This record gives sequence, structure tokens and C-alpha cells, in this order.
Amino acid sequence: MTGSIVLRGGTVLTLDDARRVLPGEDVLVTGDEVAAIGPALAVPAGTTEIDATGGIVMPGMIDTHRHLWQTAMRGYGADWTLTQYFVWYYLEWGKVFRPEDIYAGNLLGALEALEAGVTTTVDWSHGLQTTQHADAAADALQAVPGRFVLAYGNIQDAPANWTATPEFRDFVSRRITGDDLLGFQLAFDVTGDPAFPEKPAFEVARELGVPVTTHAGVWGATGDDGIRLMHDHGFMTPETIYVHGASLSADSYHRIAATGGSVSVSTESEQSAGQGYPPTWALRKHGIPVSLSMDTSVWWSGDLFSAMRSTLGADRSREHLEAHAKGETVTHAALRAEQVVEWATRGGAHALGRSDLGRLEVGKKADVVLLKNDASPVSFPLLNPYGHVAFQAQRADVHTVLVNGRLVKRDGRLVDVDLPAVRRRVEETVEHLRGRLGEEAWRKGMNPDVPETKVLDNPYTYTTYQSDSTHGG
Repeated sequence: MTGSIVLRGGTVLTLDDARRVLPGEDVLVTGDEVAAIGPALAVPAGTTEIDATGGIVMPGMIDTHRHLWQTAMRGYGADWTLTQYFVWYYLEWGKVFRPEDIYAGNLLGALEALEAGVTTTVDWSHGLQTTQHADAAADALQAVPGRFVLAYGNIQDAPANWTATPEFRDFVSRRITGDDLLGFQLAFDVTGDPAFPEKPAFEVARELGVPVTTHAGVWGATGDDGIRLMHDHGFMTPETIYVHGASLSADSYHRIAATGGSVSVSTESEQSAGQGYPPTWALRKHGIPVSLSMDTSVWWSGDLFSAMRSTLGADRSREHLEAHAKGETVTHAALRAEQVVEWATRGGAHALGRSDLGRLEVGKKADVVLLKNDASPVSFPLLNPYGHVAFQAQRADVHTVLVNGRLVKRDGRLVDVDLPAVRRRVEETVEHLRGRLGEEAWRKGMNPDVPETKVLDNPYTYTTYQSDSTHGG
């Protein structure tokens, strides 16, 4: 549904430069832009009206790093570390994904993001072994009425190789046409090899005028040597997005800050997989812009409410731990709920160079989310809107979603989406993968070995204790 739409009477989190919070006001959308914000707005005849009373109206959220192609494997790697992930996707089974499997994962992942109020998602698509796979990825993104950035990558080949092929150039000329709903990046990692084999890929990105997004600061994989090589060769730019950034030195953080780049923090991933401790504490010290991301549904949840919540928890727990180690007590939390809500909206927009996203202002793009769930006792009282978004809200509370002025979710349901058809595609992918692996490898991949643990001897174990019951007490 397009045309004029007004959301009436909600608490509006503008996330504008003044960070205004406007209780009981309306947001009018006309075409693809926010046309007005204010109380009891007069609207054009025929405007679609949505009751936002008791809810929160906020900018659409922005995820700057998600491997959508893996979504058909939802939850499969729940007990993985990064080691199992690398072995499964990079060394063993990532290569058996067909173009139709990329399509199925992207379709499901894109809808999953949209349904949770994530109006812009960077598809960190490093499963594109061929341009047929890339076409399938783009087809799926364009079949979903959200805003996406295709970050083109290929973990089965060196970036200098795949970026140099005529097939890749043909794909870019055919598919990357300036569509406002489909952006483009190059996605590859820098190993730190002194020969800097990734240099030709950076040169292609520079020639094409597109940003690079790279997994940096991943323990045991990418670290300070890669940052130094990028910096020394002049490839660190304000458009560069460093994913994770969780195990870097102060020198690397200084280089990122000095060149204006940003870091995409995937807290659920960093906490569980082992890239390093979620680095918001260090990024704040160095003045580095932050955005949030979910990484992959093969492990974790696919909504930025989880990202905000886990990021606050990780940052604050480190703050307390460091204080306790010095015999001190934290009396005032440094990281606030407002800041993580900003990272989930404006932070993503900044990382993507989109000042027209991530805020509700007249003239900005109409990517809008209404949080409202009158059937839930968690929906009231609404005392601290930022705290409510960060700690109380869930994907089930996403009542309405607009992207580019189009209603894509209303009354808690996606609009005009054939989920049974999506399910059939995903089931075909799962059947294909399970068949290629065989049942034993399928089960083993899902259930990595549990390390042996030993319970410490307890010096306080009772050896002669008899309970009162033995004495009739």
C-alpha cells in the first residue's frame, strides 16, 4: 500500500539532531518521504490512518552485517564456535549451496529482518561462488519490499580473483543500476599477509566507487596487520565498515578513527563465537562510530532488539567487572539505552552514508516502524521510551512497518507475503543440503563435540554429615 499514510497519537522517537521525543503526536507520510510531524495533523483526503496510541513510532532499524544466504540453516549452528563455522562453510559445505539455495536463504532472511522492523539490511553475501549465485541473491532481495545493500563476496576464492573476472563486471553493470532500494558494497577480509594480496580487490572497489566491508578484529583470523596494510596503502575511508572490530589494538582503533570508518558490532556473535569481547567499550573511548548487526541466523536471533539488549549487557558487565577488579563500584552506567537505539538507527545510516535514513524528519525517507501491542501486558506503562525499545520490546510488538513510504507490515502481519511458498523453497534447500552431507555428517555438524570438564574438588564437602531426618528430626 502506498500513498499518504498517517500514524496517529504515538510517542515519536525522532532520532533527529535534537533527539526529540514527542508524546501523542502524528507522523504523516506522503510518497516516499516524511511529510509532517506534529499533534492532530490535517491530512489529505484518502489518507490511510493508523492508530499509534500507546505505541512508539521510530525510524526503521538498520542492520549493517547479516549473512542472509545462511538463513535456511536457522539454528543449525547454535552450539558452534567460530571454528565450527569456518570449517562448515569455508572448508567443507559452503560450496554445495546452489543459486536456488542462496535465493531461499536471502528470501527468508530478508523477510525475517523486515518483519522485525529492520527496514535496511546489509546482505553480507560471501556465498556468491558464481554470478549465477549473485543473480539469485539480488533476485531475492528485490522480491522483498525492503531496503537492502548487497555486499558481494566469495569465500571460495581470493578477492583479487573474483573481482577481476569479466562475469563480475557484467553482474555489476546489469544489476547495480542506482536503485535506491538496492545498494552495493564489496565484502572481503584482509588476512594480514605482508604481500597484501587483497590490494587488487580494493583497487576494483575504488574504480567502481563502492565501499568495502570487511571482518576486522576477528580473533585468530583478521587483526592489526590487516588494518595496518589497509592504512599504509590508503584504503581506509569514511565509507569502510569494519565488522566486529573485537580484537584490535589501540593503534588499529586510532587508524579507524582517524580515517572516519565505522564498526559494525554483532554482540550476540562476539559473545558466543569468539571474535573477541564486544568492543563498544573501546570504540567509545576512541570516538569511532558504531552500528549494530545480527551476523547470521544459523546461530542467533534476527532482530535488532536482541542486538540492543545484548550490547547494553556486554558493555555494562565489562564496566562492572573492571571496577570490581579495582575494588570500586560503578554508580552510574556510561552506556545508555538511548545510545544503543541510536546505533540501531542513525548509526546504521551513518555507516551507509545515508543521512536520509535512521531518523524521522520532514523530507527524510519514510522508513518508519510502529511498536504497539495492545494484547501484551508489557506494552504499558510507557515511561522511558528508549529503555522500552532497548529492554522491553520484541519482534512481536512490531505492529507496522513502512519502507520508502510503502506499508509492508500492518497489524502485526507482513503485507502480501506468501509464507507457505517461502517455506517450500527453504525446505527444498534443507533437503538438498541434508542429502549432500548424509545423515551422519548432518548430525555431527549440528552437534560438535563437548569438551571434557572436571568439577573442582570442594574442600568443604561434608564427609560425616547426617541429616536431621536420620534422627527423626
